[in-house]
Amino acid sequence: MLRHFKILEFALSSLLRRRYKNLGILVVYAFTISVLASILFLTDSLKQEVSRVLEGVPELIVQRTMAGRHELTPIQYADTIRALPGVGEVRPRYWGYYYDPLTKANYTLMGLSSDQPELQQLEGRLPTASGECAIGPGVAEVVPAALGDEIFLIDSRNTGRSFEVVGVFRQPSNLLTNDLVTLTVEDVIDFFGLPGDHATDLAVQVFNDNEVGTVAAKIKQVFPEARPIARSELRRTYDALFSWRSGMMLTIFTAAIVAFAILAWDKATGISAAERLEIGILKAVGWDTSDVLELKFWEGLVISVTAFLVGVLAALVHVFFFGAPILARVMKGWSVVFPEFRLSPHVSLYQIFLLAFLTVVPYVFSTVIPSWKAAITDPETVTR
Repeated sequence: MLRHFKILEFALSSLLRRRYKNLGILVVYAFTISVLASILFLTDSLKQEVSRVLEGVPELIVQRTMAGRHELTPIQYADTIRALPGVGEVRPRYWGYYYDPLTKANYTLMGLSSDQPELQQLEGRLPTASGECAIGPGVAEVVPAALGDEIFLIDSRNTGRSFEVVGVFRQPSNLLTNDLVTLTVEDVIDFFGLPGDHATDLAVQVFNDNEVGTVAAKIKQVFPEARPIARSELRRTYDALFSWRSGMMLTIFTAAIVAFAILAWDKATGISAAERLEIGILKAVGWDTSDVLELKFWEGLVISVTAFLVGVLAALVHVFFFGAPILARVMKGWSVVFPEFRLSPHVSLYQIFLLAFLTVVPYVFSTVIPSWKAAITDPETVTR
């Protein structure tokens, strides 16, 4: 064990003697790893946020379409759907999008009753009377507003409306409530001017998850203009969306990755005359070929592990502390017009090991293999 530590100590001294060359490799290496890790961390965190959001989504959502566009859904659909086998509660939902010209942000206005269990984690309470509202943390930040304050919105009749803030959401998932403004059902209907016999969509409870597809097919058969959306379909859609966007980002940075690979290979394989002389002297004073290879292994491992740790740490700070300002606009898409939300930290060990395997291992091999060629050469030939 002492022998290995001595070789490691000699490897560190060798790296310090060529500090400028190794520092250049380390900076480019760490930057490349940081970019790759940022894309992976951001994608995985967004998927985790969506997964938490979908935990409170109904098993089946029924919308009405006309000419391929989402239309208001007649409430009378609920009676027919409720009579289908395996269907429990069918609840009409009232919601819509609102653009606030003052803050230049999009809000989601939703009508909620006080018996909504999935949205109970808030400071204060849900609205129970006309003129009251509960807002998400993003809305509270950009307005700004707190408990007891008032927010002003312009309804469909171009009339200004004031609502008293009686609650501020504190959900673990910011993606769920960040841009949310909840009102009473009556206020949402009046605000958007919705017909009394129509809702935005219908939330359908299905007792058996394995029968969601069957129930959706029956609804489509009874109401051809309906569009049933299962919770599993939403999850697959978001996973595919973020995976596609992360793949697009990785493709964009392919040129930088290839450039680094060329630089690393050139630096690692381009053994200078001084390095060859050093290997020859080590062989001449009694070092075995295995000792020389171990020396080069430690040199490559120290550089690659240091760059890996620096790159991963920079990616964590970039994504979870600064909110990934460089990549967020591409990954989140049009949701950047929402009030900004901070991602919940989530790092997968699988991603760490995968990233290390794709970055650390190739560099170590590219350092050891060319050194083997010089290590098996006769010391006298190398020194001459």
